Amino acid sequence: MGVTGHELVAIRRAWMGNEVLVTQYQAPVVRRRHIASALGGVPYWIVAGAFLLPIAACTVGPNFTAPVAPLAEKFRDVNNRSVQSGSREYERWWEGFRDPTLNKVIQIAYNQNLTLLSAGTRVLQARAVLGIAVGIAYPQVQQGVGSVLNNKSSAATPLSPPNATPSYFWTDALAAQVAWELDFWGKFRRGVESADAAYLASIASYDGVLVSLLADVTATYIGIRTTEQLIRIARDNVRKQEQALSIAKAKYRGGGTSELDVFQATNVLEQTRAAIPQLTIQLQQGENALCVLLGVPPQSLGMVLSRSVGRIPSPPRTVVVGIPADLLRRRPDVRAAELAALAQSAQIGVAETQLYPAISITGTFGGSASTANGHTLADVVNWKGVAYAAGPSFQWNLLNYGQITNNVRLQDAKLQQLLVDYQNTVLSAQQEVDNGLATYSQSVNQAAFLRRSVQAANGALKIALEQYEQGATSFTTVLTAEQNLFQAQSSLAGALANVPLGLTAVFRALGGGWQIRVDSNFVTAATVEQMRTRTDWGNLLPPVNEPQRPAPGLPGPEDIGPTVRPPEW
Repeated sequence: MGVTGHELVAIRRAWMGNEVLVTQYQAPVVRRRHIASALGGVPYWIVAGAFLLPIAACTVGPNFTAPVAPLAEKFRDVNNRSVQSGSREYERWWEGFRDPTLNKVIQIAYNQNLTLLSAGTRVLQARAVLGIAVGIAYPQVQQGVGSVLNNKSSAATPLSPPNATPSYFWTDALAAQVAWELDFWGKFRRGVESADAAYLASIASYDGVLVSLLADVTATYIGIRTTEQLIRIARDNVRKQEQALSIAKAKYRGGGTSELDVFQATNVLEQTRAAIPQLTIQLQQGENALCVLLGVPPQSLGMVLSRSVGRIPSPPRTVVVGIPADLLRRRPDVRAAELAALAQSAQIGVAETQLYPAISITGTFGGSASTANGHTLADVVNWKGVAYAAGPSFQWNLLNYGQITNNVRLQDAKLQQLLVDYQNTVLSAQQEVDNGLATYSQSVNQAAFLRRSVQAANGALKIALEQYEQGATSFTTVLTAEQNLFQAQSSLAGALANVPLGLTAVFRALGGGWQIRVDSNFVTAATVEQMRTRTDWGNLLPPVNEPQRPAPGLPGPEDIGPTVRPPEW
C-alpha cells in the first residue's frame, strides 16, 4: 500500500522516540522494556520488533495503475464483407490456409527455432532474478565464521610490559553472525514486485517472438510458393514465345517478312528466359531464410516442400478481427509493454526507500579463546568462552546532496517513458491490423481484376498469332500481346500471394498463435538436460520426465504474485 508524506513523518517521529508506533496500520505499541529472554538478556522490544516491524511496515512509492492508450472503436475495414468483428483467439490460424506442408513447417520451426529458444532462456533468467529478489528480503547476512591464529605479542610498543609472557600464543574463534535489514519501507517488497513483473514481461516477450516466428514462417513459405509460381509462369511464356519465334523465322525464310521480326521475337524471348535465373535466386534465398527459421543450416528443402510445389496457400473467405480494445488482452507486446511499466513503477518505490532510515537487527553468537594466561583453545566451546552481541541499528543517508531525490526522479522519468512506449505500442498494433486488412481485402479485389486481365491477354495473344500467320497484322502486335500476358500473369501471382500475406499480417497484428506454447516448457528437452547437467535448477527447471511449473497464459498485471514469499532454494 502507498504511504503519504504526513504518515511517514509520524512514523519517523515515533521511531526517533525509541518506540514503534504506527496507528495508521493498527499495529500494537511496543515500548522499551528490558526483559531477560532465552537469548541471554536481549531486550524484549528487540525481539518483538523483529516480528512486528514487517507487519506494521509500509510500502513507499506509487501503486501501479493500468495505463490508458488511444483506441479506435473499430478497424477501418470492418465494413468489408470478408471482415467480421466477432471474437476469436486465432490459436492455429495458419491451419485456415489448408496446406499440410505449411502446418508441418510451422511445427518444425516451433520445435527448433533458435531465436525462440533464446527467448525461452531469457524467461529462465528472469525467473532466477525473481528468486534472488525473493531471497534478499530474508536475513541478508547469515554466516558461520571461525579461525585459528598463531600470535606473537610485540615488545616494542609503549603498552607492552617489559616481561610480557607468553610472547607466542594461539587464539581461536567460532561464531554465527546474522544481520537482517527489515523491510520497513517496502524496499524488498517493491523489488519482488518489480522482478515479478519483469519475469511476466519476459514471458510476454517470448510469446511475442513466437507470434512473429509463426508469421515469418508463413510469409516466407508463401514467398517460396509464389516464386515457384512465377518460375512456372516464366517457363510457360518461354514456350509460347518460342512458338512465336518459330513462326517469325518461318515467315522470314519464306520471304513473307523481314528479319526484324526475328530479332524482335528473339529479344522478347531472351528477356523472359533471363527472368528465370533471377527468380531462381529469389527462390534459393527464400529457402535459405526458411532454413534459418527452422533452425537448420541452409540446404535444399525439396523433400519438405515437394508436396505443394507452386501452390500459393488459399486463405479463408472471411477473417474475424474483433475490435481494437481486444488487442490490449491479446497482443503479447502490448502486455509486455504494460508489465515493463509496472516493473519500473516498483523501482520508484525502491529508490524512495533510500530517503528513510534502513533499520536492521544484527547479532553474533559464538566463542573465542587463547592459550595465553593459562587458557586453552578448547575453551572456545565452554561457557566462559562464549560471547554474543545483539541489537538494532539504523543507517540514514542524511546529506546526499540530492543524489537520492534525483534518482527517484530518474526512475519516475523512466516510468513515464515506458507509459508513452505503451501508448505507442497500442497505436502501432492498430496500424498493423488496419494495414494487414487493407492488403488482404484490396488484394482480393486486385486478383479478381487481374484474372480477367489474364484471360483477355491470353485471348489477345491467340488472335495476334493467328492474324500474324495470316499476314493480317504486324509482329509488333504479337510482341505486345506476349509482354502483356507475361506481365498480367506475374501480377496475378503477386496479387494472389498478397491475399494470404495480408491475412498473415493481420494474424500477426492480432497476436495470434502464442497459445500453442501453453503446457510446454520455454526451452527444449535437450536444453533442459544441458542446463541441469551444469547447474542445480531445482523446481524451476525440473527434469524432462517430470511436470513443468505452470506458467500463465498471456501474462498481465493480474498475475503478479504476493510480495512476501518463501525462499526458493
